[in-house]
Amino acid sequence: MKDIFGKALLDFQSGDYSEDIVTATSISSEDTLPLPYLFRGFNDMPEIEQKALELCRGRVLDVGCGAGSHSLYIQDIGLEVKAIDVSEGAIMVSKLRGVQSVAKLDLLNETETFDTILLLMNGTGIFQSLDLAPTYLKHLRSLLNLGGQILIDSSDILYMYKDEDGGIWQDTNTNYYGELDYYLRYKGEKKVMKWLYLDFNKLQSIAEASGLDCELMLEGEHHDYLARLTAAE
Repeated sequence: MKDIFGKALLDFQSGDYSEDIVTATSISSEDTLPLPYLFRGFNDMPEIEQKALELCRGRVLDVGCGAGSHSLYIQDIGLEVKAIDVSEGAIMVSKLRGVQSVAKLDLLNETETFDTILLLMNGTGIFQSLDLAPTYLKHLRSLLNLGGQILIDSSDILYMYKDEDGGIWQDTNTNYYGELDYYLRYKGEKKVMKWLYLDFNKLQSIAEASGLDCELMLEGEHHDYLARLTAAE
């Protein structure tokens, strides 16, 4: 599988920054993901990410760590953090930047337990599709220490289906509207993957069915939100 994100992160880390990642989805045109944004510090992060990092406690698992920006902040405030990603390039960059505990690992293969599990930058995307969301949430629940929490963000993208008159043009015979194909292009290489955006009510419903309480912590300005999940009593 092509490691487009990893290649881009390594290029930026090594000073070979000449272009950004181009993204698109099955319902949106091409956009640019600037590489410097993936190396941002706390003060340059969106409010939702800042809030999630401020809520971290105990031993933390940073899922999909990317360039390690969140893990570095967590380390700096004195917490123990393990950063995981399926991208070899991301793991190498995180190590180079100083993240102390890093592993190339799929979330479903994680077996250690934590007090805080962090899934940011549309953390529900890792679920890929609506039918796989319960599998991931039940596994996440099994990784929580007593009193532990999962901090996850996503967006309600229903607004992307509205026409000029405010009506919804989504085909009701299709899958859940948050299931998208996500396209990446960088230096001539291309990749497509499944990606899931969950509206809060849908996340809450699936979480509760998976033995988790789901609390809305913060709403952003762009239909995004931060949720906290904890094991139901």
